[in-house]
Amino acid sequence: MKIKKFLLVFILLFTFNSQTSFADEAKMIKGLEIFNEVAGCAACHVLKAAGSEGNIGPNLDTVEGLNYDSVMDIVTHGLGVMPAFGEDEILTKEEIDIVSFYVANSVGK
Repeated sequence: MKIKKFLLVFILLFTFNSQTSFADEAKMIKGLEIFNEVAGCAACHVLKAAGSEGNIGPNLDTVEGLNYDSVMDIVTHGLGVMPAFGEDEILTKEEIDIVSFYVANSVGK
């Protein structure tokens, strides 16, 4: 009986983790598309994972402390010459969420 319970818990955890990783993978693919094409981040920023070599904004692979929340804030409100993609309604909230997830999970890779 203990083996059956263990197997059931294992199967449930594996199923949940698989669904999460598939969702994250889809979000990363969409984030790459937004970064390179929709928002055009690649024109200004270096991000090795995206294959971008921009030279206007900072190299995202070397910026210290970039995480989801900081990227989300900067993309939404802008910083320096970078436009406020949220305030100016250049990207939707969903697109900002996705590209922020992508950048935060891609820096330094």
